[in-house]
Amino acid sequence: MWKIIVGFIVFAAISLAVLYKNADKIDMQGESHNVAPEATTTPPAVTPPK
Repeated sequence: MWKIIVGFIVFAAISLAVLYKNADKIDMQGESHNVAPEATTTPPAVTPPK
């Protein structure tokens, strides 16, 4: 049982060390694919020739 607790503490320490070392590079925004949003304006309607 004590090995599980020690393993958890070691894992938590390594995880926190990695997070603190790379904190400026971590993106916590979820699924961000760097895609520009679609245009919301519709193109002008084309009138058929007569």
